[in-house]
Amino acid sequence: MPPIGPDELGRLLDEHGPALVLYARQWCGSPEDVVQEAFVQLARQSAVPDRPAAWLFRVVRNGAISLGRSSQRRKRREQSRAVRGAAWFVPAEADRLDGQEVAEALETLPAEQREAIVARLWGQLSFEEIAELSGTSTSTAHRWYQAGLTALRTRFNVPCHETPARPTR
Repeated sequence: MPPIGPDELGRLLDEHGPALVLYARQWCGSPEDVVQEAFVQLARQSAVPDRPAAWLFRVVRNGAISLGRSSQRRKRREQSRAVRGAAWFVPAEADRLDGQEVAEALETLPAEQREAIVARLWGQLSFEEIAELSGTSTSTAHRWYQAGLTALRTRFNVPCHETPARPTR
């Protein structure tokens, strides 16, 4: 199979780029850099992977985890040498977005549940692809996804959507 062409690369970037950035954000502070590097690696492949989207999610996951660990080490090192001062600005409560509240809620979930939710909702990966990505079974990936959604619904006091009963004749 030949290397990936620029049209296919552009299509993958358009379709999966934003979801990949969101996916990487849970592990690092520079998700755009990680996603860009994943696409560079894809362009360098001698053959197109069987499932390019799942391949990209795997490369982004590994890169983001690695970058996140590196950033944490640097931050600890810098904090141990820096004099801590008071914050100059205090964010106003009115400036808080619902998106921020949801992001914070996602961060409170166990990593497996958060990963499954982001990969499924924003990455549009199948449970099979999520299972492959996280090294688990499809049923476990689905269980993590359901547990995470249940926890989020409970936190935001959102009832589970119920299917209305069909009228009997």
